[in-house]
Amino acid sequence: MSAEIVRLLGRMGETWNAGDAAGYAGLFTPDADYITFFGLHLEGRQAIEDVHRELFKTPIKLEQGGAEPHIRWLADDVALVIVGGGSTVDSRPDPSRASIVTLTAVRTPEGWRFASFQNTRVSKP
Repeated sequence: MSAEIVRLLGRMGETWNAGDAAGYAGLFTPDADYITFFGLHLEGRQAIEDVHRELFKTPIKLEQGGAEPHIRWLADDVALVIVGGGSTVDSRPDPSRASIVTLTAVRTPEGWRFASFQNTRVSKP
């Protein structure tokens, strides 16, 4: 099951970098909660798609192949996922964009999907 969640995370990067807002949003449950690094709370798959459709017009891409995710099983069909990552702007790495993302993965009739997403920028206290 962990491999399925790792694949789902991989699809997040692939759809983001392809600018595929519908594909990216499709990785989430219809009622998902999505909180951006600056605190915007998106409610539901359609809101995720709408906001990312605009965001994907920018030169921001996700860095691929980062650290292994931490997966903690909360139930057979529910996992807490914590993963670090970064992004580039115009193909240039930007360390100030490093983040820790916390997700809730759930098994659905569609397969594994994310029911929640919280992005927090890494900073020094």
